[in-house]
Amino acid sequence: MTNQLKTGLLLGLLTGLLLLFGSMLGGNGGLAIAFVFAIAMNVGSYWYSDRIVLSMYKAKELRREDAPQLHNIVEELAAKAEIPKPRVFLMPEQAPNAFATGRTPKQGVVAVTEGILRLLSPEELKGVLAHEMGHIRNRDILIQTVAATLAGVIMFVANIVKWGALFGGFGGDDEEGGSPLIALAMAIVAPIAAMLVQMGISRSREYLADETGARLSGNPEYLASALQKLDNYSHQARMKSGNPATAHMFIVNPFAGLSMANLFSTHPATADRIARLRQMR
Repeated sequence: MTNQLKTGLLLGLLTGLLLLFGSMLGGNGGLAIAFVFAIAMNVGSYWYSDRIVLSMYKAKELRREDAPQLHNIVEELAAKAEIPKPRVFLMPEQAPNAFATGRTPKQGVVAVTEGILRLLSPEELKGVLAHEMGHIRNRDILIQTVAATLAGVIMFVANIVKWGALFGGFGGDDEEGGSPLIALAMAIVAPIAAMLVQMGISRSREYLADETGARLSGNPEYLASALQKLDNYSHQARMKSGNPATAHMFIVNPFAGLSMANLFSTHPATADRIARLRQMR
């Protein structure tokens, strides 16, 4: 199964969960309420997610004269990817990492930490930036924003259903065969399922960005070597700022030192990513 097909199926599963809980909340009226929340959250995420995350990490835009080599790499990769050159931001963070954001390729942004500029060679940095350019080219930011929003709505509606079931307000009537106990059980299980589906989408997009990045950089070993260094560092020290909710945006999990972050990781195993890249040679 291709990563694109897998993403479509997983998004469909999230939508199905949302429809189910909207129906449990109040039939057709519940469906309408769930979709209103979904649309509102998606609109907000679509327009403001890039500003929010850049502000969260205190990222500042770099001019060409501030980092000419970095801008040259980004410009070269953007030309190969056939997308507009993204803006370049720097995070005042010592942990080496990077992410991409932006609503569309026209609003694309790549952000790197101070630590990654010191840790990686120019070739490895090119591999990382190519990976992030892959996310922009593949419109992964929009897809992951939609997935996160759908999962958030499911969790919100599930909480309403759970409390309604506890107090006898939801779950259908006897003629429909509904049961408050069934509603309560599903309200507990569905948020976990939604989170697992969201992680599946993030992981499939990481593999796709790795493949795209390897082709853009011209050598899969650039990214493979960079991932090895970044993974080794991430288990020694994690980022001091930010929020684990943004972990899926980074090239490696910036909160790998947290046990819960490892348990519910949004990233595939780095060793597996490296193995796939080296098979491309």
